[in-house]
Amino acid sequence: MQSELTDENQEAEKIFGKLLETFKTLRGPHGCKWDKAQTHETLIKCLREESEEVIAAIQKKDDENLKEELGDLLLQVIFHASIAQEQNRFTVAEVIDGLNQKLIRRHPHVFGGAKEAQTPEEALAQWKEIKRQEKLLKAQKSAAKK
Repeated sequence: MQSELTDENQEAEKIFGKLLETFKTLRGPHGCKWDKAQTHETLIKCLREESEEVIAAIQKKDDENLKEELGDLLLQVIFHASIAQEQNRFTVAEVIDGLNQKLIRRHPHVFGGAKEAQTPEEALAQWKEIKRQEKLLKAQKSAAKK
């Protein structure tokens, strides 16, 4: 099982790298005029539509369509992160790393030696409490800067 996961992860990393290169070309000097013209604001409608299409595919239990729509939603994430990266605000890697760190932080019952959550409800309550504490700390740091 572990070697299968490693193989799948390596394949995903390789394909994701190709996807980022494809997208960089689309937004590059000889890329697509439409892709290059997009901003965070112009993509809001697309982000909403793609999210709704993912939901519709889930509700229909249509795996083939879900796979396609998840790809379209991933495109939106890459689009927004790439725009930010072009503006030297943050990178795609920072988005991915931030998500990974958040998952680890908010699952101390899996990664941090905390008491195991006995039910899905306990796990969700723990997630929400950690999120609440993080937001409070962020607000305190923001207030201290002012």
